[in-house]
Amino acid sequence: MTKFADLKLSPKVLKAVEAAGYETPTPIQAGAIPPALEGRDVLGIAQTGTGKTASFTLPMITMLSRGRARARMPRSLVLAPTRELAAQVAENFDNYAVGSKLSKALLIGGVSFKEQDKLIDRGVDVLIATPGRLLDHFERGKLMLTGVQIMVVDEADRMLDMGFIPDIERIFSLTPFARQTLFFSATMAPEIERITNTFLSNPAKIEVARAATTGENIKQGVVMFRSENKRREASEKRALLRAMIEGEAENCKNGIIFCNRKIDVDAVAKSLKKHGYNAEPIHGDLDQSRRMEVLQGFRDGTIRFLCASDVAARGLDIPDVSHVFNFDVPGHAEDYVHRIGRTGRAGKSGTALMICTPRDEKNLEDIERLVGNKIPRLENPLASKSSPAPEAPKDDASEKPKRTRRSRKPKAEAPVEVKEAVETPAEQPKPEQQKRAPRERNRGGNKGNNKGRGNQNKVVGMGDHMPDFIAKSFDDRRDS
Repeated sequence: MTKFADLKLSPKVLKAVEAAGYETPTPIQAGAIPPALEGRDVLGIAQTGTGKTASFTLPMITMLSRGRARARMPRSLVLAPTRELAAQVAENFDNYAVGSKLSKALLIGGVSFKEQDKLIDRGVDVLIATPGRLLDHFERGKLMLTGVQIMVVDEADRMLDMGFIPDIERIFSLTPFARQTLFFSATMAPEIERITNTFLSNPAKIEVARAATTGENIKQGVVMFRSENKRREASEKRALLRAMIEGEAENCKNGIIFCNRKIDVDAVAKSLKKHGYNAEPIHGDLDQSRRMEVLQGFRDGTIRFLCASDVAARGLDIPDVSHVFNFDVPGHAEDYVHRIGRTGRAGKSGTALMICTPRDEKNLEDIERLVGNKIPRLENPLASKSSPAPEAPKDDASEKPKRTRRSRKPKAEAPVEVKEAVETPAEQPKPEQQKRAPRERNRGGNKGNNKGRGNQNKVVGMGDHMPDFIAKSFDDRRDS
């Protein structure tokens, strides 16, 4: 069996690896480190959680131990798709570079440009960056890449998903042609294959597992969920998640819960905390300091459940994650491989459970087609519970509240009653008034006044209580 001592690493690196508690390299490490130390380009393809970070960190530290960095001209460059992954690479570098006089700089968003500029001005041996922030520094004239001897692209398929491929191609063009390139990915999309054919020279290809395969040590399952009421679907789905967590009992020491949308990440975390679970959200809208604080809390065990978007799905090395819960079926089949790769790392066992609604069934079929296996269907834990009793039929009229709006009907009939009261025989106009009414209406003049002369006593709204002065004025005008 191959050991780290057989890989021709420097004594200081071997000592650091031993201090970290590692003795035997993983297959990707055993395959990638020797050609990397020879100066060859490397194309490494392995599923997540197999130790790809150490596959390029260890040989880089060994090769960079000779030489000295110059201001604004890093000697090596590591590109990572997310801030968290870049920070993780920096942490690995610190652990394995103990005793080596190598400097590093971390260029990620959410951190002051000024502080990063100070590090670059001093000269760094290892520059770890996300593509966007790296290009920002370059365009500001604070950075030159003509001194890069070793260039590493980590999680290349994630770079493709996030739209970084044009940036990667530009960065490649800014580095020397004679550089050494180490390229790592969990899957091999056609676009990534095109880039490797363009920028890698006769690479040593190490493929330790079929692309897009899941670890055999990960127990998988999916619960098919259908809600009868769309308004309650979200809350019922969160209740199902809690039931699945409770169903794992003591086996669920901690877990990462993945959602497709940031708004659902916050909603699930809030719901879990409301029901007594120790959970925190993490997604791209949070401040970088808060994201790192949450990740550290999950690593050291002060946070039990991490509710995350896909920002935390790729490359993060969080040891001892017992469970991964896919609250949503990922829209891209490759994301499923990376999500569940957060558990079952370094040969340990893990569990990955998922909730699938009817609208997600097509995405589930794509996942099963990609991994080449049918994910076992699990029984809905809520289905075994007694369903609520159906509502009793509402036969009794007394159970229905009376509608008060109909009670205003008599008021609507009030004008009719007034009309009948006005048209009583006692108040009918005199015969001469009936004869004169048509003539008065044909005289012209004010139509409103003529209309009132036709029936002087029929005043709507006054009834029997018309003031005398009004009646008198009508009599005076009629006699004139």
